[in-house]
Amino acid sequence: MHRISSIVSSQRSLDEMLGEIIGLTVQVTNCDAALVYLIEKESNEIVLRASQVPHAQDLGLLKMKVGEGVTGWVAEHKSVVALAANSALDHRFKRFQGLVEDTYEAFLSVPLINQGEIIGVINVHHKEAHPHTAEEISLLTFIGEQMGIAISKEVLTEENQRLVSETEEMKRQLETRKLVERAKGILQHRYNLTEEEAYLRLRNESRRHRKPMKELAEAIILAEELSRKSDDDGKE
Repeated sequence: MHRISSIVSSQRSLDEMLGEIIGLTVQVTNCDAALVYLIEKESNEIVLRASQVPHAQDLGLLKMKVGEGVTGWVAEHKSVVALAANSALDHRFKRFQGLVEDTYEAFLSVPLINQGEIIGVINVHHKEAHPHTAEEISLLTFIGEQMGIAISKEVLTEENQRLVSETEEMKRQLETRKLVERAKGILQHRYNLTEEEAYLRLRNESRRHRKPMKELAEAIILAEELSRKSDDDGKE
């Protein structure tokens, strides 16, 4: 409980937090494998995000629908499933290619929940038959509830950071567009070009000098401003 409290109140990233969940789960259950799945709200899919057994090629890519397999059933019903042996014979079981854990005998699946909303699922596997004690299930359920809160907060933080990044990128694109429009206007006036011809000249010069359009546009605008200032000084 002390470790759970420490994780929940920490400033760990989501991946670090998932790693902590895996370590704590293995310690509590003495299992042979543990996996954490998180819900993708947009697609309503469950995605593998962390595991004790290396699955680098599957993290973020192995997905299943809510309701699919035992894991999907747990996510759909927000209920624990404990299979002490012959887990593959359960009617809800679905084998996923590349998951060696699907060949193990015992399977314990617990939902990660925050304020009644499903966040993800923790799966615990034992190679041999393993009767899951009431204390083991209770403790892992408690971990699931507490970590559901922490993960939900971190997911929200990451989403906010993504939105901020997208907003900043939109601002940069708008600024670049404004500069390019100004530079096009200068070229049109200076060389009697059409808008399309001015844009093509900008684009070609950008490619030839291997400079971003924004940087080239800024140079054209600066040159124009310096030229005007020089003309004004000469008139004085």
